[in-house]
Amino acid sequence: MTIDTSHAEPGAEPSANPVADRATDADTIEAGRRRWQQRYDADEAAGRVRDADFTTLSGLEVDPVYGPPPGDAVTGFDRIGWPGEYPFTRGLHATGYRGKPWTIRQFAGFGNAVDTNKRYKMILAEGGNGLSVAFDMPTLMGRDSDDARSLGEVGHCGVAIDSAADMEVLFDGIDLAGVTTSMTISGPAVPVFCMYLVAAERQGATIDHLNGTLQTDIFKEYIAQKEWLFAPEPHLRLIGDLMEYCTANIPAYKPLSVSGYHIREAGSTAAQELAYTLADGFGYVELGLSRGMDVNAFAPGLSFFFDSHIDFFEEIAKFRAARRIWARWMRDVYGATSPRAQWLKFHTQTAGVSLTAQQPENNIVRTALEALAAVLGGTNSLHTNALDEVLALPTDKSAQIALRTQQVIMEETGVVNVADPLGGSWYVEALTDRMEAEAEKIFDRIKAFAREAHPSGDHPIGEMTSGILRGIENGYFTGESADAAFAYAVALDRGTKKMVGVNTLTGGVGDDLAILRISDEVEKEQNAELAKRRSGRDNAQVARLLAEMTSVAQGSGNLVPPMLEAVRAEATLGEICGALREVWGSYTEPARI
Repeated sequence: MTIDTSHAEPGAEPSANPVADRATDADTIEAGRRRWQQRYDADEAAGRVRDADFTTLSGLEVDPVYGPPPGDAVTGFDRIGWPGEYPFTRGLHATGYRGKPWTIRQFAGFGNAVDTNKRYKMILAEGGNGLSVAFDMPTLMGRDSDDARSLGEVGHCGVAIDSAADMEVLFDGIDLAGVTTSMTISGPAVPVFCMYLVAAERQGATIDHLNGTLQTDIFKEYIAQKEWLFAPEPHLRLIGDLMEYCTANIPAYKPLSVSGYHIREAGSTAAQELAYTLADGFGYVELGLSRGMDVNAFAPGLSFFFDSHIDFFEEIAKFRAARRIWARWMRDVYGATSPRAQWLKFHTQTAGVSLTAQQPENNIVRTALEALAAVLGGTNSLHTNALDEVLALPTDKSAQIALRTQQVIMEETGVVNVADPLGGSWYVEALTDRMEAEAEKIFDRIKAFAREAHPSGDHPIGEMTSGILRGIENGYFTGESADAAFAYAVALDRGTKKMVGVNTLTGGVGDDLAILRISDEVEKEQNAELAKRRSGRDNAQVARLLAEMTSVAQGSGNLVPPMLEAVRAEATLGEICGALREVWGSYTEPARI
């Protein structure tokens, strides 16, 4: 399949401010202001603006958005625009956060499902309005808790999930039809998603009304996190099956959260995180198109997950550039005509790699600034890291401080009063343009890999997908991120970049933190429960359903329905993934020199 990814839009030109040389006349700007006002008024009339106090702390009235003074012509204003209008640099909605604040979605998971269920209920009771599941390493690798390779890892970096019964316990007393849930897992994402659906069914939920997000982003596993099960092609088969299933059956659910977070945490720069993540997203768009899916139908089911690091303005510019690039490519390259198919919706997590074991209370300040950058950049949902996450999973107290950090920003700072309050700042706009230009250079590099892989120009899925696969194969992504990480480490060692408490201002007095420790009893209890479930199910039925699933895997049918049937019979995650390994084999990353 060949998709033309060349486009005349400036942005690929080697300039720090690549496309901001066209003046937008005053009449055009005023016409845009009137369009924005009409959208805002319509939303307000429909009750989509919150009944809240949008004045300053001193009682001053503020407008919902600000732009150039009437009569001014502004260079490059068509690339800044108005909230709710293409290219969405200033946000997806005319109302900004006056309409709906970001979702407070705290990432949590530890021990077994009972332990994590208690934490979820605490988060919801304390004002969180979205859940995000952290899984332990065996689950992330598609292995059961009693697998020999799981020894010592059960429940330590997240919650242990072996079957649909665990998922039932995880959400016991939590209405899955009434809360959005994000699950951070990629390799075994599809069977875990099936377990989530079964848990919702057992609650009596109507499946087609579920809303949430599944990560599923396998490209970033090869680029950064390294938690894959198979070679890339079988994973893309599973992802395509999931996209088709959700588009047809669960339209509000987002089956793919394209994740730049782990790419940034692996050492990449902000521009690399931006470009690699959006390139991955383009690859998944090409996957959907290669299956004959309507881009206007499936693209709204794609969402994104970014890091918010400590360089305040760089992060804000990155988020604004991301929306603009995505909208332009979706419209001009992939033919999306629906505004929702052009929207880049994203979740943000503050930077884990910015946390320090030295003077850990400083992490509260870092997290607050990173969260504020995400909000000023227009995030749709947010997780704030806890001060002790550099040492262990968060305690109840540190988790509450992280939650309160978001709530203080939302309720006390006034940043929700105005959409894109930094829009029009010379620095922010120049940095946004620079981010876009750097990303376009990287896209060109990836497309060059595609030409190397397929000189004929006939790409099986699409040009960007071919380039990503070649970049994974030749180590481009991991090499570039490693070089960036090394350069930053050298700067810290030399003191040219400062980290308070680490290479500057290292004095001070502090008490040792009380951290959360996971007992080895969790693993014993989880394995005992797993053995009990295996003995109490119909093992012949499980074997038959797994065989039916592998038969579909050997062909070209959609794997979600037979996998769902196996999950309903309490087939375990390790059994499902093991059966697929028998068909597709496993994958070992090539050695790098």
